[in-house]
Amino acid sequence: MSFTNKFVKVYKALLPSPFTIAIVLSFLAFVLALLFGKGTPGEFKPLTILKYWENGLWNNNLIVFAMQMMLMLVLGHVLALSKPINHFINSVVVHLQNTSIAASVVALLTMLVAFFNWGLGLIFGAILARKVAEQALRNNWKINYPLIGAAGYSGLMVWHGGFSGSSLAKVAEPGHLASLFPAASFTNELPPAITYSETVFSSLNIFVSILLIVLVPGALFLLGKKSPSTEIQLNSHFEVNSVPLISGAEKLDHSKILSFSFGSILLIYVLYKIFWVTGFDHFFTPNNINLLLLSLGILFHKNFFSFLKAIDEAISGASGILIQFPLYFGIMGIMRDSELISMFSNYISSISGPTSFTFFTFFSAGIVNILVPSGGGQWAIQGPLLIQTAHDIGAPYAKNILAFAYGDQLTNMLQPFWALPLLGITNLKAKQILPYSLFLFVIGLLIFALGLLIF
Repeated sequence: MSFTNKFVKVYKALLPSPFTIAIVLSFLAFVLALLFGKGTPGEFKPLTILKYWENGLWNNNLIVFAMQMMLMLVLGHVLALSKPINHFINSVVVHLQNTSIAASVVALLTMLVAFFNWGLGLIFGAILARKVAEQALRNNWKINYPLIGAAGYSGLMVWHGGFSGSSLAKVAEPGHLASLFPAASFTNELPPAITYSETVFSSLNIFVSILLIVLVPGALFLLGKKSPSTEIQLNSHFEVNSVPLISGAEKLDHSKILSFSFGSILLIYVLYKIFWVTGFDHFFTPNNINLLLLSLGILFHKNFFSFLKAIDEAISGASGILIQFPLYFGIMGIMRDSELISMFSNYISSISGPTSFTFFTFFSAGIVNILVPSGGGQWAIQGPLLIQTAHDIGAPYAKNILAFAYGDQLTNMLQPFWALPLLGITNLKAKQILPYSLFLFVIGLLIFALGLLIF
């Protein structure tokens, strides 16, 4: 534990808030463009770079991307706060009577849920871990609560390779790759889209995901056998929903018939699109995923009042996306329009082959995630460089996008930013779960490296 405390202190000493990091990275991009980038002949170069930054900051396509990612997080969080999910969690925790079983089951269910949606998995894992602690207190069961809390965070190891992975959903959107390079000559050589059959349902991702879903719970089960029990300290009782007094027109807000009708229409339309319009493989774009989450959220909450109350609770978790994403877009605007991306791509191409570039992408994505703790924001910065370099050296797009996703999700086990909702719900501290998330980091590193070597 002394190593963990030192790690937390070093982390806090070296890294400020993610917003401050985004500002520092913006200054860094500005300086690099000023020194090495292309300007406009006859124009004051710093002013030109500021224009590049502004063009990226308010890029309409990227602002839509930010809204899509916010909705994906918020709607997944809303689903986790619904009564059906709460009832399911309650039915599970009654059987989790010791640390080994609890840690393995919490990890397994959390990763499965996070593979569907990362916002849902993040909050689901947190609530599940807390409910285990509440059950242990009521029944005087001895458990290692920090280990179970880390198990509830394990979904962040699989999310980017799942259905709501930011980069995977975005590249599946027709025209997205070309939109990254609006003035480049090679855009006609890029595929119109990279569908889920090439990423989420690829042999590589299926292999990696199955190993994670099997080995992580198994490893936590064995670790739980040797872990000492800990004291459980919880804040005020966590309540998913409460029913207020209603009168007058408010009854419409609480109407089960109205919400069921609307939610059912949306879900039927989603199923229609899957089976008769797009097909399963081409369905998964950010807009379609959010439409599915919206329909399920309304159906699961059973009335609009409960749904909107959950929205109010979930929306704070998206504040980072709202304020940080435009800054990342500004960085991308500077790097693209000053031709820094082309310069970096040419350099990487000169020293890389397809295999070495894949591992460069994997490790660099892991490092960048420490500074940019958002898969979507990271894709805005790193995605154009990845695509152009892959094009230049003939590396497979899908495999390198997955390598990017794996690097991003792996270092979530070191990056406590997305653990904040879990820490708030479980009343745990980052230094308590970090020893076990470091353990998961090592397991994930071996699995991802193995998958990228084999496939």
